[in-house]
Amino acid sequence: MRVTAGTDVQRRRWLQWAGVCSLGGAAAAASSASVPVPRIVASFSILADITQALAPAGAEVSALVGPNADAHVFEPTPSAARRLAAADLVVTNGLGFEGWIERLIRISGFRGTTLVASRGLRPRMAGRGLDPHAWQDLANARLYVANISAVLQQLWPQQAPEIEQRRLAYLAQIDALDRQVRLWLQPIPRERRRVITSHDAFGYFGDAYGIDFFAPQGWNTDSEPSAAAVARLIRQIRDQGVRALFVENISSRQLVAMIAKEGGVQLGGSLYSDALSGAQGPASTYLKMFEHNARALAEALARAA
Repeated sequence: MRVTAGTDVQRRRWLQWAGVCSLGGAAAAASSASVPVPRIVASFSILADITQALAPAGAEVSALVGPNADAHVFEPTPSAARRLAAADLVVTNGLGFEGWIERLIRISGFRGTTLVASRGLRPRMAGRGLDPHAWQDLANARLYVANISAVLQQLWPQQAPEIEQRRLAYLAQIDALDRQVRLWLQPIPRERRRVITSHDAFGYFGDAYGIDFFAPQGWNTDSEPSAAAVARLIRQIRDQGVRALFVENISSRQLVAMIAKEGGVQLGGSLYSDALSGAQGPASTYLKMFEHNARALAEALARAA
């Protein structure tokens, strides 16, 4: 089942959830009066981690779509709707990334504040639509930080000095990481920076750091690439001298492995595109994810040079 499809089964399920959530929302409203703990729900793990880094101490921050999970094909559950109903703030990415979020917010009975973290961003185009993966550029992450921290300070003004301190510290980490990424990639000639990934999630990264990314799927994983698209990609590998292939944590390795075999290149490892790793993995936070991806790309391209 896909949340975006308008089937009768889905409509009945949404209506069932509406009844469950109305009860959950009433209970949450009663309990929140006695426990003034900031409750924040983000649409997916990367956004939840950025928000957690900025939120005041004691805030409860959770993600609807957790680590190693694909937000493109997420199927909302009654428990997810109940969490929304109990939240003070919902943080979404926007740009069409969460096609299911607006309806889930409406059905849940959520009465708090909704923030689109990409607000004010000039998105890149991916085919005929917007590319929603804006967090793959650290410059855009600065905008996310500005939007999130501003709303946090508005909602919890008593903690505004703490939130501001967290904002400045986080921006310093972003700036340091950006400098490091550029140093890693600097020795690699621009014409050799060509990479295949499972789906088209790294366009912002490529624009920011001068890497050409190709993918058998578009930006949405909720579809299988056609045989013609895969064949075109294999020709691109051979004709344009693609240097490395990567599979993402939310995608199947089989397709990329087949393309690597047909194109005559080696797999370069795993990248994290739309979700963090688990707590013990190499991409347990947004900044660790970005560092892991950049290091893996730089090392694979350097070996292939």
